Amino acid sequence: MSDQSTANDLAEHTSLESSKNKKISILLELIQFIHPYKSQVIAAFIALLFTAGVMLSVGQGVRMLIDEGFSQQSIEQLQQAVQFILAITVLIAGGTFFRFYLVSWLGERVSADIRLAVFNHVITLHPSYFETNGSGDIMSRITTDTTLLQSIIGSSFSMAIRSALMLLGALVMLFATNIKLTFIVLLSVPFILVPILFYGRKVRKLSRKSQDSMADVGSYAGEAIEHIKTVQSYTHEQHERLSFSKEVEKSFSIGRNRIKQRATLIAGVIIIVFGAITGMLWVGGSDVIQGKMSGGDLGAFVFYAILVASSLATISEVLGELQRAAGATERLIEILQVKSHILPPVENASSAQALNAQIAFEGVSFNYPSRPDQAATQALNLTAEQGKVLALVGPSGAGKTTLFELLQRFYDPQVGRITLGGIDIKQLEPKDLRQQMALVPQQPALFSSDVFHNIRYGKPDASDEEVISAAKKAHAHEFIINLPEGYNSFLGERGVRLSGGQRQRIAIARAILKDPNILLLDEATSALDSESEQHVQQALEELMRGRTTIIIAHRLSTIQHANKIAVLEQGRIIDTGDHQSLLKKCELYQRLVELQFKKLA
Repeated sequence: MSDQSTANDLAEHTSLESSKNKKISILLELIQFIHPYKSQVIAAFIALLFTAGVMLSVGQGVRMLIDEGFSQQSIEQLQQAVQFILAITVLIAGGTFFRFYLVSWLGERVSADIRLAVFNHVITLHPSYFETNGSGDIMSRITTDTTLLQSIIGSSFSMAIRSALMLLGALVMLFATNIKLTFIVLLSVPFILVPILFYGRKVRKLSRKSQDSMADVGSYAGEAIEHIKTVQSYTHEQHERLSFSKEVEKSFSIGRNRIKQRATLIAGVIIIVFGAITGMLWVGGSDVIQGKMSGGDLGAFVFYAILVASSLATISEVLGELQRAAGATERLIEILQVKSHILPPVENASSAQALNAQIAFEGVSFNYPSRPDQAATQALNLTAEQGKVLALVGPSGAGKTTLFELLQRFYDPQVGRITLGGIDIKQLEPKDLRQQMALVPQQPALFSSDVFHNIRYGKPDASDEEVISAAKKAHAHEFIINLPEGYNSFLGERGVRLSGGQRQRIAIARAILKDPNILLLDEATSALDSESEQHVQQALEELMRGRTTIIIAHRLSTIQHANKIAVLEQGRIIDTGDHQSLLKKCELYQRLVELQFKKLA
């Protein structure tokens, strides 16, 4: 992620030429998402061309109205001119309907595809990415940025193309009508393009800052709401209000600056364009009075000049939206270009299902990417034998949880290797490897759904009967059927409607349902009361039979019957053995046991 940040910093200091290249690159990325729907794009473009062509013919209707209707005082000619304009209006309405529908559909479809692509990519990224990138910022990119692109692709982009076509067509008609007056209009074009280019760059930079600022606002609010009980417990409501107000005001200030730049651009374009039209009317009116051109030609010319002016005004306004889209696209492409550090084997991948469940850590040294100078494990050697129970004990920060994360390949060690059945786990597909394991963490992760969904997460194709059977084995069935809707009861965000012990038993039922070869238990009974702990311990003992089990133990009374206990300190193995042998020879283990017995006393 540091490389990506460096690239972003360099991009902000590049020249105009490289900035343009970057825009082209971003647009090419969007085109890849639009390409699957090329038939809809072609149909929309045809409708747009048709509508633009018909709109340009309105000028000839105006000429007919003045020269053949008004000038000749002919009701019949006037009626024909009006009928011509009405027919054109109907055609414009029909063409606009198809163009608007197709382009809006395209905007909805492409934004949905981008949102899906970003989410699908994000959930495959290595966990260290999320150490340096907040969930609020990522969610802002998936929701706010893709919604902005939906508006741009489904509306602004179409308006820009339509205005460009109208501008070109109207210029051609201007030359065909009166060359002298056309040059008067064209003299204003350089004065319009300069502010568009100058302010456009400013708007783009401010748009990126605005999107980042909105992400910060969402992230701050989400964090405060997530920890609402802590906020209220420490009576920090007023402090959070003030802090959030500062974030909102910061975002507003950036947005206000962006709007000011866009408003300046639009106002400047309007003054220049309509100033040119006013000058053209003076010269053209003089020519009509002197008989050098007809009133109909001047009327048609004014119509085309207004089309040029409105097209330029629309382009200048839409340009601001397109700059915002460039900023949003840049943020989305950044995520899509992040490569996961945990990669499947390139060739000769082994099948984890065919391997025995013996695990070995061989000379493993590892530093977390966010803490590169602090070793989490150091030259660690440890074996968990197939079908037996290995317990990990040690003070906080000893590296116990790190071993679980390395074993599941959330990270890869910098030195050494980890094997399953004698095969380096890097030679296994990460999904295949993780399928052999079930983790019951100390703080179970529950989803905002019902009980069925949360337990079935361990085996998505499990029947209701299998889910209920797993819940019974985890001693969760009794409290589940007492919920308002039983197994269909909604558990709230992160299972907030359940007690800690109930959440733990749901997580255990999930692991039981998965029926893995390897169990990873992070003190799975720590949140239970004494009676529930006894029941669940019995269920776990049944589940552990014949399976390789690794337990992170905080309460040493739960691991006295483990086949092997490994004592860790500062990422190193201090000693191994069973409970009785460690009591005799390991001072750290003795101290941990004494501290716990004192607490119990």
